Amino acid sequence: MAEENAAPQNESSGAGGGAKQKPTLFIILAVVNMAVIVGVGAMVYMGQKKRQQEASIDDVVQGEVQHQKEEEENREFIGKLVPLESFLVNLSGSRGRKLAKINMELEVSSVEVQEEIKQLKPKIRDIIIIILSSKTFAQVSTPDGKEQLREEIRDQVNLFLTKGQISKVYFTEFISS
Repeated sequence: MAEENAAPQNESSGAGGGAKQKPTLFIILAVVNMAVIVGVGAMVYMGQKKRQQEASIDDVVQGEVQHQKEEEENREFIGKLVPLESFLVNLSGSRGRKLAKINMELEVSSVEVQEEIKQLKPKIRDIIIIILSSKTFAQVSTPDGKEQLREEIRDQVNLFLTKGQISKVYFTEFISS
């Protein structure tokens, strides 16, 4: 009889414990489910936000067209020109037999730079003479060589200008013999 009484108590305590576990299990599953839904929602939101920040193909194409227009305007724009006196130099490696006579003008964007160049003209002429006399006839006789010479002169002079920059160097006369 004791066994019979003990068996119903175990069954009732087991059933009662199972009933307590079911609501706790449902609550845990609901919380986990909500956390997953919030996580997926956050990921979708972040993905949409990232897509909005990225430039679309239309934006990129429109930006390129605008950039090309600005470059064309800049190419067509000629700033203030500062003429320099003639340069007559011996070319390197020629033992005085090869000379170059060059006239050039420097393009600048503002009056301040133009005034600074006028003030620094002896220094600018000195650096240009050093650059020109370091070149050989072969280096300055080709179109590519002349273009490299323009860039080198522009870059070297821009190193010590403080109020602006030289945008281009124009050779108005270039004789090498």
